[in-house]
Amino acid sequence: MPIKVLITKNYDELSEKAAKIIADAIRNKPNLVLGLATGGTPVGCYRELVRMHKEKKLDFSRVVTFNLDEYIGLPPTHPQSYRYFMNENLFNHVNIRMENTHIPDGMTDDPQKTCEEFEKAIETAGGIDLQLLGIGANGHIAFNEPGSPFNSRTRVVEISEQTRKDNARFFQSIDEVPRQAISMGIGTIMEARKIVLLASGARKADAVAKSVKGPITEEVPASILQKHPNCTFILDEAAASKL
Repeated sequence: MPIKVLITKNYDELSEKAAKIIADAIRNKPNLVLGLATGGTPVGCYRELVRMHKEKKLDFSRVVTFNLDEYIGLPPTHPQSYRYFMNENLFNHVNIRMENTHIPDGMTDDPQKTCEEFEKAIETAGGIDLQLLGIGANGHIAFNEPGSPFNSRTRVVEISEQTRKDNARFFQSIDEVPRQAISMGIGTIMEARKIVLLASGARKADAVAKSVKGPITEEVPASILQKHPNCTFILDEAAASKL
């Protein structure tokens, strides 16, 4: 199936469209299994979901969430950990049950076991109904860097220097950016029933174009989404400029 592309005027409209898709999915299935992403792009979407919860009574009480990834070596209280990010941007502001939120444990003593348990938890929940994604300037999804196998499962990954540089803006310096993460694999992501990818800004335009209409190659991890039966890219005009 070709990727469905929605082009919005700006970041705010992108965020509203994404939040509406998620809200509709929750209303249709109150116990939705929702895959979540971190990074700068989904922040507006989460802000809008919080608003819908407060003003329109959007109910998260039965929603189950799985996050794509977590840095290895950062405790949940670290301001740059993805657990902290999710709590600050979404979970603390809606009526979700914390035991229903799943983020890989970056402080685990047994990363392999943690990865296997994460996969098992997704399976036990019945699989992911809707997966939210961002995209890196090099085409990565989650921390699946170029060259990641399309059949990969949740695992420990090395973070590329490019991604570490991109993420350094969130830390005091690049030296503080972890070199490894636990990441959902591409094979795991592809099993979600519906995928919504968000991209904003001209920096993402090249990766978006290669993913939507380029050859399907492990060098552009997001290009595999062309094979997903229900995948939508929500872009602002800058991110769509090379399509």
